[in-house]
Amino acid sequence: MGSAGGHDEYASIADLYDHVVPYRERPDVNFYVECAQASGGPVLELGCGTGRILLATARAEVEIVGLDLSSRMLDVCRRRLAAEPPDVRSNVQLVDGDMRTFDLGRRFALVTIPFRAFLHLLTVEDEIACLQRVHDHLIDGGRLAFDLFNPSLELIVNTPIGQETAEEPEFSTPDGRKVIRRFKFVARDRAVQVSRIELIYDVAHPDGRKERLLHETSLRYVFRYEAEHLLARAGFELERLYGEFDKRPFGSTYPGELIFVARKTRPARTLNTR
Repeated sequence: MGSAGGHDEYASIADLYDHVVPYRERPDVNFYVECAQASGGPVLELGCGTGRILLATARAEVEIVGLDLSSRMLDVCRRRLAAEPPDVRSNVQLVDGDMRTFDLGRRFALVTIPFRAFLHLLTVEDEIACLQRVHDHLIDGGRLAFDLFNPSLELIVNTPIGQETAEEPEFSTPDGRKVIRRFKFVARDRAVQVSRIELIYDVAHPDGRKERLLHETSLRYVFRYEAEHLLARAGFELERLYGEFDKRPFGSTYPGELIFVARKTRPARTLNTR
């Protein structure tokens, strides 16, 4: 997905990303493909990563541009794209860029920010900058679709710092590595709503060698009405709010997801971020 940081935090684990069980089984692909088809295209996906959603969208015959800050993730995406038929490849353009500052010189019917990539923006200034860039790249009446996790108050309050979670299901890579992943919170700043997380990959190689790969990332959790206010400030009108990718209403499960579909309605205002 690509963070907003200055280094490529995905460098060590980009080739493992598509095999992680919770990512592989994430039920969001059909939702975003349906949004893309309904828009008629073209689509801009911010934080496209290795192409999990982007490639499915291109296979559905929708033109899509994928932007990501991680060159390593885009390298994986390019390899995956190269294996697709020519008609799928022709629907895709990949761009190395920052979701806060990009300028592609064109407009789109739909912009998507899947898999919580918006949460890598760690300040209100960055969040507003991203939404203004999205606004400028949408046609009149164009839509933004994105998802966040709904912050679990229990998790925020009770999860101890430095304690590894239970391991996820083991997965294997095509070259025969077997991997088990865990994670832990390494820091938490409730005042600015930022948590620093360490994802731990224990890798067993076919030759018996073992290694531990660490992926540290920071996320800023955002609450429902906070996100709605950010959208309003950036010139969007909320059209739909879902709690799961099967489009059940928000609040029907807890904590569930925060899945927004918003429409560009007016020029964005340049405002102070405080």
